Amino acid sequence: MGPIEQIRATEKKYSSLALTISIFAGLGFILLSMKPVGKGLILGTLFSVFNFIMMGETLPGRLGVSEKKATLFSGISILFRYVLLAVPVICAIKMDRFNLPATIVGLLMIQILMLAEQLINAVIPGFRSR
Repeated sequence: MGPIEQIRATEKKYSSLALTISIFAGLGFILLSMKPVGKGLILGTLFSVFNFIMMGETLPGRLGVSEKKATLFSGISILFRYVLLAVPVICAIKMDRFNLPATIVGLLMIQILMLAEQLINAVIPGFRSR
């Protein structure tokens, strides 16, 4: 499996898991009459997944180019991704239908899953996630 296929497999693994967890948890919060929490969690996770995929897709473009071009490309990519991540935070601040803390948890969902996987692997050495 080449590096691009590995990137795509990692994107698919964490993105699908994050979306599945947030949809079920969000639905649970909505059914418990905590609609802003459920909507915020789902909104944050969607943007987290977009950010993660964008990061993976722009990575190969930084390889094999001059250091100056790679630095410029990286800076523009980071700026664009920060703007992308700011959208759900601004929505949660401005609109009552989204809970700000839940939106932030959603934005961190991919990182939380990666950390949880590493912690589980440290506690249960033979554990392998799909």
